[in-house]
Amino acid sequence: MKYEFWFVVGSQFLYGPEVLETVAARAAEMAAELSRALPFPLVCKVTAKTAKEISDVVKEANYDDACAGVVTWCHTFSPSKMWINGLDALQKPWCHFATQYNREIPNEEIDMDFMNLNQAAHGDREHGFIGARLRKPRKVIAGYWKDAPVQKRLGDWMRAAVGAAVSRSCALATICGRWPSPRATRWRRPPSTCWPGGRGTAGRSGLSFP
Repeated sequence: MKYEFWFVVGSQFLYGPEVLETVAARAAEMAAELSRALPFPLVCKVTAKTAKEISDVVKEANYDDACAGVVTWCHTFSPSKMWINGLDALQKPWCHFATQYNREIPNEEIDMDFMNLNQAAHGDREHGFIGARLRKPRKVIAGYWKDAPVQKRLGDWMRAAVGAAVSRSCALATICGRWPSPRATRWRRPPSTCWPGGRGTAGRSGLSFP
């Protein structure tokens, strides 16, 4: 089985088609570059803008044996209410990747267009909040997506998720080299118990007792 992980990026229709096209292009770029550094492919699956899109991709992930886990990130603000049904139904390992597209904030050139597009701090904060409220098991990785230590943490999580997937389908056998000592397994009566033949001798059961 060739395992892969799905990259689901949160946004909403409020931002308009131009912003959403930029979000989708950046998500695809990030997934492609991360896949070259990670032990398993990260497939850019969808820019989720509605509760239905989130629920649909979660259902697809649950039933796809090749999908070993889901990585979520909110490039812009993505209302938590949209994620409740999808996350509640998710049966695959989940990693909340709290990052941002740009390493630096262009303080000298920043304008409202930049602020409208780059709202990962806002989106990921609320995304983390709904995960905590749902008490959903998840891995949270925070850091810049191009940094090697961050990529290593994501790769380690991927290996653990694949191990969990393999463990559900593999057959295991326990091999014991020798039987336990009879002395360790024999049944003992409390010392105060009287048996025919007296203490310290073999009783009717054929076992010896102290």
